[in-house]
Amino acid sequence: MSFYVQKKLVLKSRRRGFHLIDEEILQQLPEISSIKSGLCQLFLQHTSASLTINENADPSVRVDMEAYFNRQVAEDNSYFTHTYEGSDDMPAHIKSSLLGVSLTIPISDGRLALGTWQGIYLGEHRNDGGARKLLATVHGVD
Repeated sequence: MSFYVQKKLVLKSRRRGFHLIDEEILQQLPEISSIKSGLCQLFLQHTSASLTINENADPSVRVDMEAYFNRQVAEDNSYFTHTYEGSDDMPAHIKSSLLGVSLTIPISDGRLALGTWQGIYLGEHRNDGGARKLLATVHGVD
C-alpha cells in the first residue's frame, strides 16, 4: 500500500556550527519505520542555515567543517552591504546557498538508507539562529 505524509518538524535551537540531527528527525517522523521502500525529502525553511550529509562518527569533522566555512566566508567583509542583523548575517546566507537547504534520502526497510558513516547535519550559520523548521515529505510503500 502506498504511503504519503508531510509534516513540519521543529529542530531545537543550537549554537553556531554543524550538528547531527538524525535522531531528532526520526523522533518526529515515526512513520518512516513502516515504509518498506520510499523517500524522505527534507526542506529547511530558513536562509541562514543549511542541510548536508557527512561523517557521523568523529566530531572533529563537524569542527573542521565550521572552521573551513568560516574561513571561506569570513565575517566583517567590507563589501557586504546586507548587515542589518549583524556581522554573521550575510555570511550565513552565503553558507546556506553553498550547502543548500534540501535533502532527499532513500528509505529502505523502515530506516533512512544512510551509509555506515553518514549523518544528517544542520549547519547553523548564525550566532543566535533559534529553533529551525523543516518541512518533511515522506512517501513510499509498506
